[in-house]
Amino acid sequence: MNVSPGTRMHVLLTMVMVVCVVAGGACFGFAFGGWAGAAVGAGTTAMGVGLGGFFHSRIAMDPLPGVQADMVSEGIADVVVMGVALYEAAVFPVIPGGVSEREQRARRTLAYRLAAYDGLPRAVRLSAAGALEVIDEGLDKQRARTAVRELTLVVYDSRSGY
Repeated sequence: MNVSPGTRMHVLLTMVMVVCVVAGGACFGFAFGGWAGAAVGAGTTAMGVGLGGFFHSRIAMDPLPGVQADMVSEGIADVVVMGVALYEAAVFPVIPGGVSEREQRARRTLAYRLAAYDGLPRAVRLSAAGALEVIDEGLDKQRARTAVRELTLVVYDSRSGY
């Protein structure tokens, strides 16, 4: 089974938090009842965490239809603006020679990958492509800033009003 790194990290952090909470319950129980209290405290805490996780997962698996997908695409649209703006800053640095070619290529690659995400609204993808084209030319700093500003406005207009 192919699991994304983000999902693995979420599961790992959840497991660490559960272990810490159960250990806290054991310590609390030990403070009041010795080793028997530690066992009761750890067991009670583990049962509470398990029931809470079970009921929370049922709620989390049934979000409002369409809301979560819209929020994700809006968040990614914001990240696209940031990625394109960072690429613009690499192409037109404040201090000449302040950005290495390697960093500029890395920012360009990231900006293009973000702009190509399928979940973005079409207007955002087109505007990002236009901004990246102007930045790639590397000739006119003012024109690049205008393109990034237009991308920002397109992202703002594409929001669904949350």
